Amino acid sequence: MKEIFLRRLGEILNSEQCCTKENMGGHTTFKVGGPAEYYVRPKRSQIQPVLALCKEFDIPWMVIGNGSNLLVGDKGIQGMVIEIGKMADQITITGNTVIAEAGASLFSVARQAAEQELTGMEFAAGIPGSIGGAVVMNAGAYGGEMKHILKKVTVLTEEGQEKDLNLEELELGYRQSCIAKNHYIVLQAELCLTKGNKEEILNRMAELRNKRREKQPLEYPSAGSAFQRPEGYFAGKLIEDAGLRGYQVGGAQVSEKHCGFVINKENATAADIRQLMSDVQTQVEERFGVRLQPEVKFIGDF
Repeated sequence: MKEIFLRRLGEILNSEQCCTKENMGGHTTFKVGGPAEYYVRPKRSQIQPVLALCKEFDIPWMVIGNGSNLLVGDKGIQGMVIEIGKMADQITITGNTVIAEAGASLFSVARQAAEQELTGMEFAAGIPGSIGGAVVMNAGAYGGEMKHILKKVTVLTEEGQEKDLNLEELELGYRQSCIAKNHYIVLQAELCLTKGNKEEILNRMAELRNKRREKQPLEYPSAGSAFQRPEGYFAGKLIEDAGLRGYQVGGAQVSEKHCGFVINKENATAADIRQLMSDVQTQVEERFGVRLQPEVKFIGDF
């Protein structure tokens, strides 16, 4: 059965687009994770046939972008990982409208928008994610969020149908949308930006990049902010006040530079990182009565 599945998969994708037992440490910003049973990089037009094949053979699947908010278990992932990245990263700009495929990086979209004198994407230029992931999580930083610039998003449903969702239908909230809940796959997003001054836009992007470099431990693998911001608090401040700056489990550490970050300091395993995050949750709750919720998504077998 596996041989038949792989043969059929090879009829959709070329040999460079699919592989088996692919180590996920090379596809996440934490740089950890075991192998994916199947790993594919389809073009936009190939996503639907791949999903149909998975359904036919009862193969579970999941989608990733650039893996910037994922922790993959050390034992890996059963089923198929569908990477929507450089094979689906086209960007088109017409007037004030930007249409970006899900695999386009936020930096690329922001940079191309700036070149066309369009403002509104500056907040996202330093977020190490893709358009697809940013829509799913309603990514935001420095006062900006995707919901401020999104006009509509084209998704693929589990049944293989393309569907356009407007801003209201996306149900965008703090680090959430209806995408994951409905098991949709983001294909592209349409953004509405405004005209601005190119030099000012580029200067603002540089300013935000410098702020990130100064305040965040970008020299280590991480998944960005490890925990969501609890209402009325800041996760990093709670972690620091609990005395956990520099707290370490194996090769994983609460960053000494920014306590809101968990870093892979020295050959951490996914189990190290998960245990550290669990310890942080327990100790912060014991001290302050606040249960931190992970912003990182845990996937695969630990």
